[in-house]
Parts: sequence; C-alpha cells; structure tokens
Amino acid sequence: MDIKTASALHRLRLISVPEALSFPALLIFGSVLSRISDIDYLMMPLGILHGILFVIYAVFLLDVWSKAEWPVKKVALFFLLALLPFGGLYGDKLLKREEADSVMAARARREAANAA
Repeated sequence: MDIKTASALHRLRLISVPEALSFPALLIFGSVLSRISDIDYLMMPLGILHGILFVIYAVFLLDVWSKAEWPVKKVALFFLLALLPFGGLYGDKLLKREEADSVMAARARREAANAA
C-alpha cells in the first residue's frame, strides 16, 4: 500500500467516529428533546454539523475507493454503516484492522526486499 492510500484510509478512519456520534446526537438531543421540552435550539446546529460530517465522510470514502481500489460491495458496506446510528464505530474497527494488515504487509515486503 502506498502512502496516498494509507493516508486516505487514515482520513476516513478519523472522520468515521465523529460522523457516527453526530447522528445519534442529532436524534437524541435534536429530535427527542425538541419534542418533549422547549429545547429546540439544538436541532439546527446539530443538523448542520451532522450534514457536514456526512458529506466529508462520503468524499473520503470515494477517495479511498479510488485509491485503494475497493470492490463496490465494500464501499456499499461502509456507506450503509454511515447511515446507521453508531455504524461508523464498527466501520472504524474494520478500518483499524485494514490499516494494521496493510502495515504488516508493507513490513513483510520491506523485509523480503532487504533479505534479497
């Protein structure tokens, strides 16, 4: 894996957790509190924040798709995880595993090249 692909994966991982937490925050603090109390001033800022984070996540996912050459099924899985509350946390776990595997593969290639 080259440095551009690794950095694209890392960026996707960095945005997946805030995006995963912004959706439940919008549902709980924005929707529920505005219906059961007079606290309705959180809906707009939380909606804007979640929308921005979701768009950034989608752009970073497309970047990873083009650089890592993921199959469509894998990209669809990560997109669906972004639509589920807390789904991005599972996506972060998967991305962390993929990063670790790519680092191990890069080290093995480097050691094989040094041994030759």
